[in-house]
Order: sequence, then C-alpha cells, then structure tokens
Amino acid sequence: MVYLYQQIFYRPILNALVFLYQTAALHDLGLAIILATLIVRLILYPFFHKGARQQMLMQRIQPKIKEVQERYKNDREKQAEALMALYKEHGVNPFSSILLLVVQLPILIALYRIFLSGLGPMQFTSLYSFVHAPVMVNATLLGLIDLSKKNIYLVAIAGIAQYFQARLAIYRAPGADQKNLSAAEKMARQMSFVGPLITVVIFFNLPAAVGLYWTVSSIFSVVQQVVVNAHLRKTHGA
Repeated sequence: MVYLYQQIFYRPILNALVFLYQTAALHDLGLAIILATLIVRLILYPFFHKGARQQMLMQRIQPKIKEVQERYKNDREKQAEALMALYKEHGVNPFSSILLLVVQLPILIALYRIFLSGLGPMQFTSLYSFVHAPVMVNATLLGLIDLSKKNIYLVAIAGIAQYFQARLAIYRAPGADQKNLSAAEKMARQMSFVGPLITVVIFFNLPAAVGLYWTVSSIFSVVQQVVVNAHLRKTHGA
C-alpha cells in the first residue's frame, strides 16, 4: 500500500514540482506550486465539477426529500427506497462530497511529506531519470514568502476563498422564505463559516507551501463554482 502511494501520488507530484521549478517556474518554488496546483485541478476537474454540481442538485431537491421523509416517516425501509428513486430520477449521488475528500487527501499528504523535510538530496533520489535534480532550491514565492515556514496571510486568503466558494454553493430557491430553512439548508450556511475556520486551524502551523497549494485550489474552486452555477441555471432554470 505504501509503495503504491509512493508511485501514484508522492513521486509524480515531487517530479512535477521539480520539473516545473527548473522550467516554467524559472527557479521559483512558489510559482512551481501554483502551476502544479492548476495542472492537478485541471486533471481532476471532471471529479470536482461533478461533485459541485451534485451538491447544488441535492439542495434543489430538498423540498422533495422533505416530502418523502414526511410521507414515509413511519416506514424507514420505504423511505430509503423512495429517496433512492428520487436521487436516481434527478441524477443525484448523495455520496459525491465524500469523493471530493478522497481525491484531495492523498495529494495534501504528499505535499505535506515533500515540504516537511524540505526539497533536498534525500528526496531527489525519487526523481525520474529525465528530471534533473537542482543544485539548490529557492523555497520562496517571488522572493517574498518563505514556503518552508508557516504564513498566516496565505491561510487567511485560503479561508476567505473557501468561504466565498461555500456561499456560492448554497442554492437559493426563487421566492423561498429565508427564515424557514430546512435542516440541510441551515447546515450549508453554517458550514460556509465552519469550513473556512477549520481550514485556518489546520493549515496555520503547516509549511506555507502546503497553504499555497490550498489557497490556489480554493480560488480555483470559486471560479469552478461560478461555472457550475451558470450551467445549472441554463439547464435547470433559476
């Protein structure tokens, strides 16, 4: 399992960073991380796009979910069957949000491992034959931020971007009573505050390199959510 993780996640990410560092990033590790993050998000775009779309659709059918739950409140088996039929009818996968976490976590762990010990000779032994090890690594972003140390500013930007993405992901039905929200809607609004707070707590003491990845990824998520919302308005109305 460890070997597979090394070959599928750790080595490719390490090699991509080093390759980008010595080519497109012009020996700036921060720019290499930004480019690598954009490449990763573009590769995984179908997963994230589908997950974001599923979350919005899940919110749109909340009134129908409540109807089913009320209709079969005394029969859990029929309620489960009716809910699954409703999800199938609207093309909703209630477990899609778990997929997003599963996809993200191995990448975060790999980046954490790479930057915890710093890019150096020990790690360069994992480079592919066509990727040359740099003599030294400039572990900064534009010479301004030391990526080997924590940086609260990057973490704050990541939290703010995550907040906006979460707010964009909240479906507001036309003419809906904002004072009479369902449990799911209330939770979505609470998570728009709780999620960024958790982000700040988790990433505060991590190397800024990991925070930079999460910041760029969060900003990408904001743009992606705007695209998802526009597409849903076009295909499903308001």
